Amino acid sequence: MRQAWRVADVRAAEQELMASLPEGTLMQRAAAGLARRCALLLEEGGGVYGARVLLLVGSGDNGGDALYAGAALARRGAQVRALLLRSDRVHLAALAALRAAGGFTVSDLPGRADLVLDGIVGIGAAGGLRPPASALVARLGELRGHSGVRAAVVAVDVPSGVAVDTGDVPGEAVTADVTVTFGCHKPAHLVGPAAARCGQVELVDIGLAPVLRADPALRVSDGDDVAGWWPRPEAASDKYTRGVVGIATGSAKYPGAALLSVSGALAGPTGMVRYAGSAHQEVVRAHPSVVAVDRVGHAGRVQAWVCGSGLGTDDDARRTLRSVLATSLPVVLDADALTLLVDGRHADDLRRDAPLVITPHDGEFKRLAGEAPGPDRVGAACKLAAWINGVVLLKGDRTIVATPSGEVWANPTGTSALATAGSGDVLAGLLGSLLAAGLPPERAAVAAAYVHGLAGRWAAGAGPATAPDVAAALRPVLAGLLEETGPRG
Repeated sequence: MRQAWRVADVRAAEQELMASLPEGTLMQRAAAGLARRCALLLEEGGGVYGARVLLLVGSGDNGGDALYAGAALARRGAQVRALLLRSDRVHLAALAALRAAGGFTVSDLPGRADLVLDGIVGIGAAGGLRPPASALVARLGELRGHSGVRAAVVAVDVPSGVAVDTGDVPGEAVTADVTVTFGCHKPAHLVGPAAARCGQVELVDIGLAPVLRADPALRVSDGDDVAGWWPRPEAASDKYTRGVVGIATGSAKYPGAALLSVSGALAGPTGMVRYAGSAHQEVVRAHPSVVAVDRVGHAGRVQAWVCGSGLGTDDDARRTLRSVLATSLPVVLDADALTLLVDGRHADDLRRDAPLVITPHDGEFKRLAGEAPGPDRVGAACKLAAWINGVVLLKGDRTIVATPSGEVWANPTGTSALATAGSGDVLAGLLGSLLAAGLPPERAAVAAAYVHGLAGRWAAGAGPATAPDVAAALRPVLAGLLEETGPRG
């Protein structure tokens, strides 16, 4: 699991740590780790000695980190040039170290470079880049190495121009091949369009972890987390103790939504799937193991419900939604169920003690919340989660899972292959199966998004993926994930 902290919490931890260390120790630690990573990149391209390195140096500590790292590379024989954006506010000791090592300053971009080190602004910057930095970043594409090969770009802590706490990119920003960050991850490394600007993110330990007092702003699951949470049958398990999930989806107009959500549920850990809805005949023909009836009241005992995909928005759909919400069971609401919530007629139905998970895409989120998620997707998801007193799974390239208490997870397996009709139906079914098997709602949402993303990638390996392809990929993906970690206990 990776975790990320907001700027204010990082700054507080840095102040506490610096008070216990000789002056400049943190910067020296950061610069040493930064120089090591730059040297590795240069060695991959032919070596450090003689390599042309350009430092883009701002006025803050990031500029100092870049200058000290440049000095270390110069001592190994690199040709290091520093372009100072604010010569009147440069870190003087670091600039002196660079010059003593044989580096020098330039007034404009050189004709070529093998590596560019972005030290323009760091985590303390607010808003987008301003001139002349914005114009300089826009020109980085001019730097070419031999045979038209683009210079490698390494960002110091975060790519300059990104919004660190939200992951937004409000204007011109650096696109890095590698981002070397110090002490801990920041939200911009993990969410929003900023995450794509970071390239490969590498964490340098500067001793910050023991003094990070605040809870992380963001968590990112990995395969070990998901496999460790995933419910697995035991020797004494039967189809009921493994969990029974109820699926109230689809309609005469959209029977495919029922088939897809049931497919997702069947790939999950539960021992039984019960379907309730007007597509019951189609479901049984496609999935003979499913117990299918025409309405929720006839379904029998289940441990969780999935409701909404392809349900429609007519009176029958409203009755189905009310029936599901009237239970004391965990519920997943998707698609049409979310549309039915917008007019407020189900406000009383949402006042329930049992877990609730909703799975909006951006358009559904806007209808529910009255405004789009905007540049701060994490904050927006948290606000909606608190309002509905449930877990929000905000779908997107980096899906966000937020709880009413403010705990937030970002999914690292997202792919554009999942931007296809019916993919969300599969996700909802899988999520419901995890809830019925006993997972807490936030873990069920995180695990479902993670595996669903892997399935999307798998399905896309053979060409453009459809929702049935994604559903079919869930089993081999899960087999690989669970086999890698072995049995629990």
